[in-house]
Amino acid sequence: MSPFLCGILGIVVILILMLFKVPIGAAMMLVGFIGFAYITTLKAAFNVVGTVSYGLISNYDWLVLPLFLLMGTVLFRAGLGQSLFKLAHSVFGRLPGGLAIAALGACSIFSAVSASSIATAATIGTSAIPAMRSYKYDTALATGCIAAGGTLGFLIPPSTILIIYGILTETSIVQLFIAGIIPGIILTIMFMTMVYGRVRFNPSIAPRGESTTFRQKLTAAVECGEMLVLIALVLGGLIIGWFTPTEAGAVAAFGAIALSLIRKKINWQGIKDSVTDAVKTTGMIFFCAIGAFILIPFFAVSTIPMELANTIVGLGIHPILVMGCIILVYIILGCFIDTMAMVLLTVPIFFPVVKNLGFDPIWFGILIVLLVEMAMITPPIGMNVYIIAGVAKDVPMETIFKGIFPFCLTLLAFIILLVAFPQIALFLPELMK
Repeated sequence: MSPFLCGILGIVVILILMLFKVPIGAAMMLVGFIGFAYITTLKAAFNVVGTVSYGLISNYDWLVLPLFLLMGTVLFRAGLGQSLFKLAHSVFGRLPGGLAIAALGACSIFSAVSASSIATAATIGTSAIPAMRSYKYDTALATGCIAAGGTLGFLIPPSTILIIYGILTETSIVQLFIAGIIPGIILTIMFMTMVYGRVRFNPSIAPRGESTTFRQKLTAAVECGEMLVLIALVLGGLIIGWFTPTEAGAVAAFGAIALSLIRKKINWQGIKDSVTDAVKTTGMIFFCAIGAFILIPFFAVSTIPMELANTIVGLGIHPILVMGCIILVYIILGCFIDTMAMVLLTVPIFFPVVKNLGFDPIWFGILIVLLVEMAMITPPIGMNVYIIAGVAKDVPMETIFKGIFPFCLTLLAFIILLVAFPQIALFLPELMK
């Protein structure tokens, strides 16, 4: 069997193993090891396993991941996301659809400290969904906006997907973080505008809230002032160059713990539980990453990425058309495959194609995150929908999926906008050079 056919067979086997609910990390390890041994030698395959496993867990760059995850778990257990919603509520609550707009604003801010889409949806949803339902908001709108707003946790830095993408492709994580800021702001505004437009067209789905005084707004701002300072310090330090991503993660984790203790929002048991949660999540990601890094050498010797890139370039197809096909593949995969698995499995294959076609690696990283965001809310996998179903236990799943449909269309429109105008993602990184 030729190396190319062996590589194709390996991809098919991975998909079959995933259908049988074999953990994606184990599936990639198994196929990567056997495939590499078949094409090269068994000794070489064992060398890859040992080198990759040790090299990954001892790599200083990967330390950024558990640090930002620790920050997110601490803030989640401290319940500080609720103060963000209170602030957003005081600012936007009187607008048509104001509570939903406030929830989206709170999601965008909490995303900047949590590094987790799931934590963002769960934290803001706990406060926002009961508030919206008390004002007789349409249940689909109330749950859908939180499920969609939670996905901003993947785009607005820090982002676990951007960290993993940066390490997989050897792209600057700082540049990726900076590139995510403007798209994150624009997507948040697009979500808010869509909600505002829907409510203006049909006011019955979201009655207006009460107006608040300047004093109430100021009080709400003071309650989460330290968190806003922490966000500014971490992102500002990265942009200005005070911190490397790992140092920023350390500052963020320490700041989250200190802030939570000072506010008496968490005790030592809560910190211990937060560390445990962060370690569990880190272990899961590292296990998947080790599998991916064992699979990558197999893909390399199978020549699949190079053959695919050369074939596409040789056909003379317009790069935008090729990118459209890649986007379609991601949208379809996102309906059936876990987001982490989707990134780890596909980026090593598509990234050489994207580079050969002349697309910017930083821009492609932001595009990948947007496609992952869509996968988080599209049926039947849609992890954020299941998170919201756990928060609002009496709401049927079909109601939540109905609520996220307009947000999916908005997200798709923004993906098209990003493809048409790459500078949306590239303006800040180029300005910072």
